Amino acid sequence: MTTQELIDLRICIMEGRTQDALTIVDEMDAMSKKDILLKIQSYLMVLLVHLIKNQVEGRLTNSWAASIRNSIRKIQPLNLKPNKTSYYIKEDEWEEAIAQVIEAAILDASAEVLDGNCSPFQLTEMVDRSQVTETALSLLSLIYEHPPETLPTVINDNLVSLPGGEDWKFGK
Repeated sequence: MTTQELIDLRICIMEGRTQDALTIVDEMDAMSKKDILLKIQSYLMVLLVHLIKNQVEGRLTNSWAASIRNSIRKIQPLNLKPNKTSYYIKEDEWEEAIAQVIEAAILDASAEVLDGNCSPFQLTEMVDRSQVTETALSLLSLIYEHPPETLPTVINDNLVSLPGGEDWKFGK
């Protein structure tokens, strides 16, 4: 929302142009929703990049675990609409959201996987997209089931089941 839109809205209200004011409000609402969805998509990308790294390398580092946990924790409040009863992305819509960004996540992950010694073309062949998607869906489902206070612990409990998760848990 820009200052100009607020000025235009004020003028429409003062001049009694209710329909024009409502049009501006609708445009501002659409822009706000788009901004929120872009932020969610950004955190989803980070989540996928780290799940891809985990899958390909078969290990889990503290840094990767923190990035996965942080991404899910940030998505949770962003995804909750202001009415606190509905979501921008419903639980059954995540697969589509993942499908929209997984190829870009693979390309981004290639800069980091195997110490950056893997080209995007090689990584594209190595990644099991269905497994990454399934893992992401499982982790994202937690945002609907757990409050923010317990979510980090629940995420950690789920990270243990990832490749290398047991070693990560015990600091090996």
